[in-house]
Amino acid sequence: MLDQPLLRVKEAAQLLKVSKWTIYRWIDEGRLEATKIGGGSLRIFRLSVTSLVDGNRTDPRPNESVPHLKAVPLSGRRVSKR
Repeated sequence: MLDQPLLRVKEAAQLLKVSKWTIYRWIDEGRLEATKIGGGSLRIFRLSVTSLVDGNRTDPRPNESVPHLKAVPLSGRRVSKR
């Protein structure tokens, strides 16, 4: 799982220790980048998860360069409650 470029919503939620609903909200807010694949399955880009974590660090690493990614929300996507 560590080398996968795309994560399922549940995997991203487990990595970030938040609920899947928080992941959906962060996608809508533009904090995470995601895409739909196949039959409409939502996947989160691992780089956007890494960028979110690095951008919110409380102990910045001065010798590491962190790529700044601009997260773009998916337009018109609505979360259905099941």
